[in-house]
Amino acid sequence: MIVAFNVGFLQVSLVDILDIALVSFLLFQVYSLMRGSVAVRIFIGFLSLYLIYLVVRAAEMELLSAILGQFMGVGVIAAIILFQQEIRKFLLLLGKTTSFNRDNGFLANLPWKKKQLAGDVDITALIEAAKSLGGTNIGALVVLSKGSELRFYAESGDRIDALVSKRLLIAIFNKTSPLHDGAVIIHKGRIIAARCVLPVTEKDVPAQFGLRHRAAIGMSEATDTIILIVSEETGQISVARNGTIYHNLSNQEIRAKIREYLMEETKKKDKKTEKATDEEVVK
Repeated sequence: MIVAFNVGFLQVSLVDILDIALVSFLLFQVYSLMRGSVAVRIFIGFLSLYLIYLVVRAAEMELLSAILGQFMGVGVIAAIILFQQEIRKFLLLLGKTTSFNRDNGFLANLPWKKKQLAGDVDITALIEAAKSLGGTNIGALVVLSKGSELRFYAESGDRIDALVSKRLLIAIFNKTSPLHDGAVIIHKGRIIAARCVLPVTEKDVPAQFGLRHRAAIGMSEATDTIILIVSEETGQISVARNGTIYHNLSNQEIRAKIREYLMEETKKKDKKTEKATDEEVVK
């Protein structure tokens, strides 16, 4: 063990510094994941109780240590029960960023894994449908995914597998339609499913946002998607992305947000190609 420096009678090594840095980073990521939700208060209370337990045990208070020790013995199980939603989000986040992700990792570049361009989505039909629905105060919730079909969420609704069109979207979200209650999922220019159930965010959101907006924010937190929301009360159109909602957007702003999301993967590939070309020129 390589000793970096001494703090009193303690010997601090480089491994200890790395250990502290990794734990600090992990706690920060956990806090960022739960920030703004009720779970962060539970997490702080749980952490405070653990710190009290360490102090009590160091002070050799046997009775209190025994009581808190029994509680800490089942702490992992209690944490899983209390933070099951946050643990699920954390695992989904890891699944999105890992290089083994079939949609974003190196497997996507294999010859037999070439994907259709995400830009094939008919954005005009989508915006026109949202505009028509908003004009008649009919609510709508549309999820656009460039990476996967979101089978977990698609299976909660009814499979459709049809091309995106203005008339079809209006028919789905019509108040008399049996498919209007829920979200539509769009992937590669096709409507995969309708009447889908989305996860609801636990963050504190403004009072004017209802369950439809909360579901859109929750879906954008859990998946790499962009969600279009049409308010039933006001007819205004909003977009949710990465846990942030952009409220009351114009048609041009909606088009720009969707196009920016859909073309992100293409831009990344173009940058990789340019970098490879520059390296060949240098050689």
